Amino acid sequence: MPYTTYLVEKGASHSFVAEAKPPTVTMPRIKALMTGSLPGFVDVIRNLNSPALLEDSVIRQAKAAGKRIVFYGDETWVKLFPKHFVEYDGTTSFFVSDYTEVDNNVTRHLDKVLKRGDWDILILHYLGLDHIGHISGPNSPLIGQKLSEMDSVLMKIHTSLQSKERETPLPNLLVLCGDHGMSETGSHGASSTEEVNTPLILISSAFERKPGDIRHPKHVQQTDVAATLAIALGLPIPKDSVGSLLFPVVEGRPMREQLRFLHLNTVQLSKLLQENVPSYEKDPGFEQFKMSERLHGNWIRLYLEEKHSEVLFNLGSKVLRQYLDALKTLSLSLSAQVAQYDIYSMMVGTVVVLEVLTLLLLSVPQALRRKAELEVPLSSPGFSLLFYLVILVLSAVHVIVCTSAESSCYFCGLSWLAAGGVMVLASALLCVTVSVLTNVLVGGNTPRKNPVHPSSRWSELDLLILLGTAGHVLSLGASSFVEEEHQTWYFLVNTLCLALSQETYRNYFLGDDGEPPCGLRVEQGHDGATAAWQDGPGCDVLERDKGHGSPSTSEVLRGREKWMVLASPWLILACCRLLRSLNQTGVQWAHRPDLGHWLTSSDHKAELSVLAALSLLIVFVLVQRGCSPVSKAALALGLLGVYCYRAAIGSVRFPWRPDSKDISKGIIEARFVYVFVLGILFTGTKDLLKSQVIAADFKLKTVGLWEIYSGLVLLAALLFRPHNLPVLAFSLLIQTLMTKFIWKPLRHDAAEITVMHYWFGQAFFYFQGNSNNIATVDISAGFVGLDTYVEIPAVLLTAFGTYAGPVLWASHLVHFLSSETRSGSALSHACFCYALICSIPVSTYIVLVTSLRYHLFIWSVFSPKLLYEGMHLLITAAVCVFFTAMDQTRLTQS
Repeated sequence: MPYTTYLVEKGASHSFVAEAKPPTVTMPRIKALMTGSLPGFVDVIRNLNSPALLEDSVIRQAKAAGKRIVFYGDETWVKLFPKHFVEYDGTTSFFVSDYTEVDNNVTRHLDKVLKRGDWDILILHYLGLDHIGHISGPNSPLIGQKLSEMDSVLMKIHTSLQSKERETPLPNLLVLCGDHGMSETGSHGASSTEEVNTPLILISSAFERKPGDIRHPKHVQQTDVAATLAIALGLPIPKDSVGSLLFPVVEGRPMREQLRFLHLNTVQLSKLLQENVPSYEKDPGFEQFKMSERLHGNWIRLYLEEKHSEVLFNLGSKVLRQYLDALKTLSLSLSAQVAQYDIYSMMVGTVVVLEVLTLLLLSVPQALRRKAELEVPLSSPGFSLLFYLVILVLSAVHVIVCTSAESSCYFCGLSWLAAGGVMVLASALLCVTVSVLTNVLVGGNTPRKNPVHPSSRWSELDLLILLGTAGHVLSLGASSFVEEEHQTWYFLVNTLCLALSQETYRNYFLGDDGEPPCGLRVEQGHDGATAAWQDGPGCDVLERDKGHGSPSTSEVLRGREKWMVLASPWLILACCRLLRSLNQTGVQWAHRPDLGHWLTSSDHKAELSVLAALSLLIVFVLVQRGCSPVSKAALALGLLGVYCYRAAIGSVRFPWRPDSKDISKGIIEARFVYVFVLGILFTGTKDLLKSQVIAADFKLKTVGLWEIYSGLVLLAALLFRPHNLPVLAFSLLIQTLMTKFIWKPLRHDAAEITVMHYWFGQAFFYFQGNSNNIATVDISAGFVGLDTYVEIPAVLLTAFGTYAGPVLWASHLVHFLSSETRSGSALSHACFCYALICSIPVSTYIVLVTSLRYHLFIWSVFSPKLLYEGMHLLITAAVCVFFTAMDQTRLTQS
């Protein structure tokens, strides 16, 4: 940007680095720039569909003052400030595949609007640079071209304003800034240095021409922009602003004006402090403000007596320093104190969540019985005196809180019908929980590993699962463990592999005593050789009876299968270690180079192409084994289309076109793949419905479930970036190894298999490169194959692309349990265990976040994790609905 660099180094300008606070997404940052306040983390969700901004802002004050505002660019501004612009043209901000037209639609208005004189404020918000970052990262060659384009736009605006200043008495002000930065992957939303540091350049002929230090600019807060613009335009500072005036901007003004500007700013901050801090008089910033006012009064009296003297200048300099210190202290104090929490709504939600969790925990003995029947006494609350008493108490509390609340409350803002429904739900859950607890205490239904056999004992694997789950839940209370949660899951799956290896060796070398009711055999099926337990009288496949003996693995397995069973845990461990090297995630080590960065560099496109093709080939080989012939053909063509799509957008290349520069958006290729995804999913759904309606053979349901799983795998292959395709291939490979050589030979029960699927699903969530930072969400996945922004498909595709690991492992769990067990209880056990193991960390984390709401890292660490947990809970709910649907299919057939 040569022209911008010239203005910073030699022009009449002031340049800063403005620090943005998390979340670093568009809507909260626009809100901070215009209001000077600190947005809450819920604005990340509101960013998807921004509501009208009700807070005081520079835009509102300018409109009230009769200023005419024109806007072109990101439509978020139009949603935040409806009816504030005399002319506007909004562009869609979420369609990240477009980085050309989205900027051309802004620039095309420039020539016309710059020639006119019917506006006071012109706001332009360009999106192309942000979109390029989402698509190909900050090192893309497109970045340089876009910066050059923005430099030419700035030059056009600046030269036009300079020519107009000869005709106007007042100087113009040109502000160049960014709403947020860009991480090393091109995304944003978190709190890394690259994401929070944004440029801020103010250009005006009113400033003195002096050399600027482009290498070491002064660091300021992004919230300071609102106060500075308000004072520059002669407007009141927004009342909720916590920012302070950028003093270099007014440094060239007379001393009296400088002191007046600083006094306006400190008065506004002191009023805000009084509204938010009860003991404001003891605040150091407030004391400094009062001292500054007294000194300012003395200066004015001296100024009226003698306007030019050394004493007057020295006193004025002292008052300036005092005001600046007071501004800094007040701003810091308010930034820490201004966060207001809706405690009442938070407590209501927490109580309901804890009631559900308690009910799940109390239902463990009953839910894990052989019949897997969970009887919840839903009729008891309706005839319970406790139920009505609790409703009366909650209603009274609701009335008292809502009538005495000084600030806005979400729960109080609900209609009485909605609030009453929540109170009825909370009361019913309490009564049901009390009823179940009474039955447990009276009936003595204490948890056992296997309720059918009282003599069953807990194995080392069971203890590992219990301690691992407890350890993960406890780790959520520490910010460092939340930032580096991937390390927890890597440790757990590695330890699980070692435990499985130990169990395999023990069964092979030592064996068990006693005559077994079941035996181990080697099957030859459609998916190759598989070690499985022979059904016998009283034998329930996958549900291990630890009260009886079993033959050792060495007595049944022979040859290659025996060695594969022994080697499988170590192969899985090696796969996990390779995947850890693919994507560095978290916070502490995210900046270190990894295999993914090496592959995505332009110098290694050939290696990336070979790896992507090999990964897609492995995916086909591992998935096609359970598909029908038609689905096999669709899968092969779909995977070929995936490679063609990546080649079309320039991520990989064809061998016969090594230097192709014909880069497109790949719309046709992606939609070609979507056709096969929908076709495979339709075929699988048809088989499932057919198996339920006409009670067809058991194999038809199994094939239908596998085809649904295959369709999801094909969709994941399309949405994954090329360097992440090995993650998908290794996921399928590990599932195959676990199925053939671990779960069947070792006879793990449904609960253990469910927990293992959950653990590996969580690990693969982080193997993809995800973390608990908003910045690692790959938004570009939501626009694959779309030529315009369509909200619902974009949200669903982004969610699936982010949570593909847990979803694919959950889908595999449903197929495995449906195909390998005939007793019918395995799916019910799995559904309950899956819901429980997801509910425990979520419920605990809600309590932790509520108690840690004033923690230093509440916005940068704990709040993003809460959003991830909320989305994960929705995914889990969808999985449990799928489990229930498959279980109902089993009940219909029986």
